[in-house]
Amino acid sequence: MIRVFELIKSDLYRYYGKTDKRTFLKSFFLVEGFRFMFFYRIKSTLSKKNPLYWLFYIIVRHYSYKYGFQFFSAKIGKGFYIGHFGNIIINGGTHIGDNVNISPGVVIGQVSRGRLKGVPKIGNNVWIGSNVVIVGNIKVGNNVLIAPGTYVTTDVPDFSLVRGNPCEISSSRGVEGYVCNAWLVEDGNE
Repeated sequence: MIRVFELIKSDLYRYYGKTDKRTFLKSFFLVEGFRFMFFYRIKSTLSKKNPLYWLFYIIVRHYSYKYGFQFFSAKIGKGFYIGHFGNIIINGGTHIGDNVNISPGVVIGQVSRGRLKGVPKIGNNVWIGSNVVIVGNIKVGNNVLIAPGTYVTTDVPDFSLVRGNPCEISSSRGVEGYVCNAWLVEDGNE
């Protein structure tokens, strides 16, 4: 149970750069993405045999419909930041690293056949813009910026800027300046 509180604390830090009680209450009541992740984190750590699991499952399901978030079993790292609520779909088999920003209209999905069969793996310190589609058994590296409206079906190296449909990989600056309040062990956040 301690791990879930560390995850919640890391998510909270991403919004305001603080983790005190006042910031928690402000975020819980005013920030839809944080509220959803609070319940999602708790549900994700409970066993289905635990009666509380079903309570949190219902709460997550409620907020999923209310805000348009659909990711019931994705593995999400520390410091997950949902910029705004509305239509975010993440396949349950997806692995997402630490300090990832996600925007409305994002679909991270599965390909069911062919060379791309599988689900994506998203690295650390990744910024995903609005209306981005990431599909297939691909790896998005660390420190990557995916521009709004991009369709990603190929591996993305570290420190890249990705844009367009089909996607073009350019720049070596990656996510510089886009992932704010990153949760870092070195900074003493943890």
